[in-house]
Amino acid sequence: MQHQTIAGSTPALRFLLDHKVEFSCHAYRYEEHGGTATPARELEVDEHTVIKTLLFEDQDGLPLVVLMHGDCKVSAKELARQLPCKKVQPCKPDVANRHSGYLVGGTSPFATRTPMPVYMEASILQLPKVYINGGRRGLQVAMSPIDIGRLLQARCVEVALGK
Repeated sequence: MQHQTIAGSTPALRFLLDHKVEFSCHAYRYEEHGGTATPARELEVDEHTVIKTLLFEDQDGLPLVVLMHGDCKVSAKELARQLPCKKVQPCKPDVANRHSGYLVGGTSPFATRTPMPVYMEASILQLPKVYINGGRRGLQVAMSPIDIGRLLQARCVEVALGK
C-alpha cells in the first residue's frame, strides 16, 4: 500500500486504512465552484477519471449517494426510474453537509455521518484507477473503482448525461 502523508486525517482516510485497501493521496489547490475540473487540471488527469460524490434525496427525503464521472451529469429522471422511486433530486448543500458529515466540495462517499445507499455509474468500473474525494476540499484519493464498489456495496446504474 502506498500512502503519501497528508497532514490531518479524515474519516474517509481512516475508513480506507481500516479496510486495508490500496490508495494514494493527492492534495491540490481547491477552488470554490471549480468542480472536478480543478483536481483534474491540478493532478493532470482526465476529468472523466475524477469521480463526483453527489447527494440526492428521494420523494420521502431519504438521502442517497451517486458516484458519477466528473465530466458527466446525472439524469435524475433516469435515476428515479432505475431505483425505482417516484422522483429524486439533488440535496441542498446544507442538507448534503448534514447527511454526509463533510462540506460540499469535500464530500467523500466513505464514512458518511448517515449511512446511505450508494449508486455508481456502471462505466466507472471500466476504469483502471479513479480519483475520488478524500474527505476534505483539496484532497483526492486514487484507487481502484472495483474497491470503491465493494467497500460501499454500490449498486450500478446507467444515468450519465454527457460523454
